[in-house]
Amino acid sequence: MPMVCDILIQANTILTQDPQRTVLENAGVAITGDTITAVGPWENLSRRYTAGQTLNLNHAMVMPGLINAHTHAAMSLLRGVADDLPLMEWLTKHIFPVEKHLSPEIVELGAMLACAEMTRLGTTSFCDMYLIEDATYRAVDRAGLRVLGGEGIFMFPSPAYADTERGFDLVRELHERWKDHPRIRQAVMPHAVYTTTPEILRRCLALSQELNMPLHIHLAETVTETEQCLAATGLRPVQYVHELGLLTPKTTIAHGVDLTEAEIDLLAGTGTVVAHNPESNMKLASGIANVPYMLQRGVPVSLGTDGAASNNALNMFTEMTSCALLHKVRCMDPTCAPAQAVLDMATLGGSRTMCMPDIGYIAPGMRADMVALDLRAPNLQPLHNPVSHVVYAATGAEVCMSMVGGEVLYNDGAFLKIDYPSLLKEVSALRSWVREKLS
Repeated sequence: MPMVCDILIQANTILTQDPQRTVLENAGVAITGDTITAVGPWENLSRRYTAGQTLNLNHAMVMPGLINAHTHAAMSLLRGVADDLPLMEWLTKHIFPVEKHLSPEIVELGAMLACAEMTRLGTTSFCDMYLIEDATYRAVDRAGLRVLGGEGIFMFPSPAYADTERGFDLVRELHERWKDHPRIRQAVMPHAVYTTTPEILRRCLALSQELNMPLHIHLAETVTETEQCLAATGLRPVQYVHELGLLTPKTTIAHGVDLTEAEIDLLAGTGTVVAHNPESNMKLASGIANVPYMLQRGVPVSLGTDGAASNNALNMFTEMTSCALLHKVRCMDPTCAPAQAVLDMATLGGSRTMCMPDIGYIAPGMRADMVALDLRAPNLQPLHNPVSHVVYAATGAEVCMSMVGGEVLYNDGAFLKIDYPSLLKEVSALRSWVREKLS
């Protein structure tokens, strides 16, 4: 007698990203609840299982949902408002002045727009640092995605708290409020070395250990940051946070651009994850992270978009393309950032940043977080090498299905959890507010 599952997926191709990097043709996935129960040839799977729902994706390639390892979701509302500027000028003269006026309603709206964009473009999980993060969690709860989030901790007031002490209280409150949610997890997120103090960073580390949460921080993003850190502490950023104890396997540093080889070796030795953001780093002229050396030395590397105000998209497919091509031309070596390594950053590397070993690939026991690409798209034909197509040919427009925890969120052009027409009206109405704050 066949076993019972909730969903059977039949696909033309399954790019599993499992430890063997198995690629299956004419294959299927069985899902029970939010978990994958079986993967294999469709002929065998269809005999072994009967399901309440069957998704026929014979025209598609199914792959793990992409994991955006560093972003600021609600900044989608600031897309395009302050382009073509260096990081510090962009932040201090344009972004921070608008952000001080944020409200929970505005943050939730921006985060919902980001969730729609990521859902449509094949991202199923993301790591988010922002302000009034509780509002982002509400958007994620409604949209169905998976998030590792954190309230940004600063040495000055933010729209979420009047002083840093209240900021730490808020982290505890959010932990208590959301700790039982199946898709929302939290990290302690000090913003950066130039917006915190040694005492704040020590307290962030202690709080992350007390609550058993990961730690996420912007670090070594620019030469200017390094110069400021040297002037203030006598140390470069990586050594500074290392002496405070922050570099651990549960820590992700976002950017990691201005690093020496010795610092990369230190990151490798401590198991610290680097969230690489090539498009944002290019757009802000922050520099190019030495990712090929990181990979050579065994540093866990994930891939992120950064916020839509500095990218200006939350598209992990184009981010993969940019990553692969950028490093080839920087090193003048076409082999230094192969497609498989870049896809690993966007899936398995992301699971390291999220501290979730049960996402990032398709196998029994893993969460059923998957997306499908329509292979009828002319840019995905002929299908000689699925990994190559995902990294070099796909744009995200080919995504025809997105699923998180066994729930379909997007299918054949339709959002199933987000009221997208209403969302568009709300976003359009907020344009005048953004322009007023900018002026």
